[in-house]
Amino acid sequence: MIGSSADIRTLNGLIATTVDSIRGYQEAASEAENSRFRELFQHFAQDRQRIVTELQAEVGRLGGKPEDDGTLAGAAHRGWLDLKSALTGHDDRAIVNEVERGEDHIKGKFEQAMRDTDLSAETRRVIEHCYTSVRQGHDRMRDLKHGLQRTESI
Repeated sequence: MIGSSADIRTLNGLIATTVDSIRGYQEAASEAENSRFRELFQHFAQDRQRIVTELQAEVGRLGGKPEDDGTLAGAAHRGWLDLKSALTGHDDRAIVNEVERGEDHIKGKFEQAMRDTDLSAETRRVIEHCYTSVRQGHDRMRDLKHGLQRTESI
């Protein structure tokens, strides 16, 4: 099937953003001091890889060439994460805060895509399915960030 260029363009944009998320989680896992955080970040990197695979399959089904790289903004975000961890001495709280900021970004990109009225029903279904996992990841990082802030204020 040949899909619309809007479907393919939107999916490839989500793939690039999700690749950025994978790389961000991998970087966070390598910088985290707490093994619980490292394992959590690695888990989310693996989950995001599953999402990339699903989105790439949809682009292929539509007859397009799936994206396989991240965005320039994602590279800058990872660079900021490097700087942040260097300045804070691998402070897990700072890393969690930055990861949660990245989660806000990816969640927003998926929500924006779901509002696109030019997408086919099948593409929208795939995006919504992937969004469920993105939203869960976002909410988990948000809750972790707020939990760390509560323990800090005690």
